[in-house]
Amino acid sequence: MDAIIKTILDTLADLGYWGIAIGLMIEVIPSEIVLAYGGYLISIGKIGFPGALIAGIIGGTLAQIFLYWIGYYGGRPFLQKYGRYLLINQKHLDISERWFERHGTGIVFTARFIPVIRHAISIPAGIAKMSLLRFTVLTVLAMIPWSILFLYLGMQLGNNWADIKTSAQPFIGKIMLGAIAAALLYAILQIRKKRRTY
Repeated sequence: MDAIIKTILDTLADLGYWGIAIGLMIEVIPSEIVLAYGGYLISIGKIGFPGALIAGIIGGTLAQIFLYWIGYYGGRPFLQKYGRYLLINQKHLDISERWFERHGTGIVFTARFIPVIRHAISIPAGIAKMSLLRFTVLTVLAMIPWSILFLYLGMQLGNNWADIKTSAQPFIGKIMLGAIAAALLYAILQIRKKRRTY
């Protein structure tokens, strides 16, 4: 693993639960790696699972609320100018906007499990002025299983936690298919609801 990432993780480890929350909030390192490292810390008894889970949910949710606010207050012009500094890929943003327009606000939950758009979906939600309460609830609900999965895998891997991407691949593939199926089902239900209204 890159020495810089290892140094950052070691620094976050010294902060305990706060380190997990901060690591997820600043998004310098992918959440999967931060949570897997948290799982490793649990396995050696440095922190406990409940506290790590709460820190993961809070940190991950706050990171998404920050992106939501950027979309809400800055919109497309801000992102076109500064998006690259936030590691927001224009292509991913375009895909996220199309998904949001097609599937509605419920996509905020299911998109959290799809790597390409899991972070970018927060921005079109903000641009569309989606209710912050609804956005936060859906994000928290998605962060719970996501955090549990990677903390658990990190615990199982122990000293080999850096292999998280390889170990998580089978799980991510299944979760992604399930999320896409859920998004399509939600879209179908929304279409039927609109037809009944008319």
